[in-house]
Order: sequence, then C-alpha cells, then structure tokens
Amino acid sequence: MKAVLRLIACLVVAGVALELFFVVRIATMAVLDPQSTAFQRSEAFQIAIHQGSGAGWRQEWVPYAQINDTLKRAVIASEDAGFVDHNGVEWEAIERARQRNARAEELAAKRAARAVARGKPVQPVRLRGGSTITQQLAKNLLLSGERTLLRKGQELVLATLLEVLLDKRRILEIYLNNVEWGEGVFGAEAASQYYFRKPASRLGTNEAARLAVMLPSPKFFERRIGSPYLSGRASTVMARMPAAELP
Repeated sequence: MKAVLRLIACLVVAGVALELFFVVRIATMAVLDPQSTAFQRSEAFQIAIHQGSGAGWRQEWVPYAQINDTLKRAVIASEDAGFVDHNGVEWEAIERARQRNARAEELAAKRAARAVARGKPVQPVRLRGGSTITQQLAKNLLLSGERTLLRKGQELVLATLLEVLLDKRRILEIYLNNVEWGEGVFGAEAASQYYFRKPASRLGTNEAARLAVMLPSPKFFERRIGSPYLSGRASTVMARMPAAELP
C-alpha cells in the first residue's frame, strides 16, 4: 500500500512540476520570441528522416507590425471569428464540432460497411475540430500531436494560461510566426515569400485569404494552390474579413 501511495505522490509531484514548467515557459514568451515549437521539432525530425538533414526549412520571425493587417483579418475570419472576445476556449464551438464529428463517424461507418461488402477500400473519416487560435497555438507550442482526451485537456489548460499570461496581440503574433503553411514552411513571412515571392507586409487581400484557407490542411493545399475549392473558400473569407476585429 505504501508503494502505491508513493507512486501516486510521485505522479502528482511530476504533474505539478510539468504545469509549473508550462507556466514559466509561457510567461517568458511575453518578452522572448519562442525559437521553435514542439510541432516544428517533430516536423524537423520527420523531414530529416525522409529527406535528409539538408532538406529545406523556411521560417523568418517578423514583428506583429510587419505582418499585413489583411492577413491577420483573413486568418481570424477563417480560423476564429471570435478571437478578440473569447478567453481561449469556445465551448459552443467544441460542442458543435463534437456533434458534426459524431454524424460524420456514423455516416463513415455505413459507407465502410458498403465498401467492405463490395470489396472496395475503406475511406478514412475526416473529423473537424472546434479549436480557437489560442488552442491551436497551445497545442503546437508545447504538446504532441497525439489525439487523446488527456492531451485535449492539457490543451485547454494551456490555452487558458496563454490568455492569462499574454495579451491577444502577442498570442496572434506568435501564432502567425509559427503556424505551418506547407512542408517545412512556417510562419507568415516564409509562407508569403514561398507562395507569392513577397514579404508578409505586402500581401494583397486575395493572397492573404488564400493563405488563411490553407491553414487547416497546409500540406494538402500546398500541392493544390490553384484549386477551384481554394479559390471559392478564399472568396468566402474575403467577404468575412471586414467584420474580423484585430487585437
């Protein structure tokens, strides 16, 4: 029994120590730009394995003021319309995403049964998230990419910490400088140079909207930059941009 209690105590101490580490790490980001994120390090490892250590890696940090407001509005309009108002988590959006995913899984199960009966391959189900920009940043900065309830719970805690310790402008600045925009392409400046051969400060409205639309699946759209779907979604985002409020 004592051994079990000691194990539990060790786990509790380790958990508290981890949370304190996260608090200190996030607090330092108020004044220090993060050199890399957990997601970027994971991607760098995968790129090195499959393409070699000399494979391309694009990222250049630029201050908030040097990122065109057009891109900021496009990303907010596309990813998180309530960014300036929420406290890091939008519970209603999470519940809507849960309901959509439940319906998608139900339909996918029916399609899979028909596919198996016909001897055809089973298509994977595509699930949608209800994450805010703050949640996405929390996940990319400090967490692994695994999909578990424990990781999701930690993501919600970290999103709350980000909102408490940093202001909205700093959260958006860190997000835009680190988010993935293609294979080894991270941040607004690298994406702007890679896709449009210009700095992020000079992006046009359509260009900004196209980049924003890419964010849920950047590697997929990197190979389909001229697709009709991307163009159509970009038009929708452009229509929403005037209502997008900046921090």
